[in-house]
Amino acid sequence: MKIAVLRERFAGENRVAATPETVGKLIALGASLVLEAGAGLGSRFMDQDYAAAGAQLAQGPEEALAGAQILLTVRRPSAALLDRLAPGALVIGALDPYGNEGDIAALARAGVTAMSMEFMPRITRAQVMDILSSQANLAGYQGVIEAAAAFGRAFPMMMTAAGTVRPAKVFVMGAGVAGLQAIATAKRLGAVVSATDVRPAAKEQVESLGGKFIAVEDDEFKQAETAGGYAKQMSAEYQAKQAELTASHIARQDIVITTALIPGRPAPRLVTAAMVQSMAPGSVIVDLAAERGGNVELTVPDQVIEHNNVRIVGYTNVQGRIPTTASQLYARNLLAFVTTLIDAKAGVLAVDWSDDLVKAVVLTRNGQVVHPNFVGAQGAELTPLSQPAPAKPAARKATARKAQVPAMADTPKKAAPGVEQSIPAAAEPQPTPAKRAATKKAAALIDAVAAAKPAPSRPAARRAVKPVAATPGTDEGSSAPRPLKTPRRPVPPKEIE
Repeated sequence: MKIAVLRERFAGENRVAATPETVGKLIALGASLVLEAGAGLGSRFMDQDYAAAGAQLAQGPEEALAGAQILLTVRRPSAALLDRLAPGALVIGALDPYGNEGDIAALARAGVTAMSMEFMPRITRAQVMDILSSQANLAGYQGVIEAAAAFGRAFPMMMTAAGTVRPAKVFVMGAGVAGLQAIATAKRLGAVVSATDVRPAAKEQVESLGGKFIAVEDDEFKQAETAGGYAKQMSAEYQAKQAELTASHIARQDIVITTALIPGRPAPRLVTAAMVQSMAPGSVIVDLAAERGGNVELTVPDQVIEHNNVRIVGYTNVQGRIPTTASQLYARNLLAFVTTLIDAKAGVLAVDWSDDLVKAVVLTRNGQVVHPNFVGAQGAELTPLSQPAPAKPAARKATARKAQVPAMADTPKKAAPGVEQSIPAAAEPQPTPAKRAATKKAAALIDAVAAAKPAPSRPAARRAVKPVAATPGTDEGSSAPRPLKTPRRPVPPKEIE
């Protein structure tokens, strides 16, 4: 089983899909790993380090891809680059499918099975494979570092002999993974931090990190989170109310960091040009959503601009600006997922196509685009990957059966006088003739026993004993014999002296 890793050809991308650490672990699973020479240089990983870990070095992509069953990548490779891959080979990485449907269709025509790690479900089992979280965490950290570098002033409060330096005021818009890390990093640097988010759960998280929460907390706000933990697209009315609240707050801030990014949709506009103009000269805005159009009206992707003496940073690959750490985390995410695709004992590729993780990330297979987000209902029926999991119909059947069973199976047929039935009579199963006969016989037996049962103990004791005739040594009228009285012994007369 051969795994290939290529040098990234996307402009400005310095990350790499495998590190010397993960190369050694992949080889331990029974794979042979071929790395294009120079693939790790942007992340400060030298070719000799890969060779020491057991990787083979190839002088070009053609040599690296020849015969490979798995290609690990950071960015989506071009379909033309994949000619050397065998049909059905796996291409695993951050394939960025939204807005690039034509490129995804080209991957399907190339015959590869493309797996987009952005679609990894947010469940406990998949946390170690979640590239969005690992990279967003670094983006939040680096966003604060970029802001500090552009700010031109110190972050913490300083009390010196020359006077006091007031702390910087940082406002983080969006408290997801990136936003929370931005809050934590700004607090570590000594800033006064406030934050906002449309999800109610974010309030407690922000406050736990020492930030002040700013939001319009109405009914829409209370229902603004998806089952997957992402923020929902808010209505225009809510955005207007939130904008009114934040406009006055932004005017008093030194640094604003925006992180609101919804997968597959343009980034929501949070900061208008008027808000930018309200900020003091020398203020800084870092827009971490620049890759999707930006949260700031004036953001220019991949550029740092100034408007009214306010600097706006619009880098689209912020995590890539710390490539060594970003590559380490990203490569571990891929390693964790690839481990589930390999039979370690046999050292061969053994993909379980019914695995929920596999079904969630597969974009193309057998020459077709199979992910339900990118094909119609007819296209989705071409592959078993898009069919419902077997457990779902079973769960519906179990629910239907449960509705036909009484809530309390041992509830008596007849309730006591003045007590309502706990379940409707129609919900009770009808007794069989044999059961009715047994019930009638049991009732007759109960009645017979009740008739023959003696009265309570005290009255029964009085009725059971008959009066007896008086006899010497007894008292008349007594219902029970009494002990005989002992006759007195005659006292002998005293002797006369």
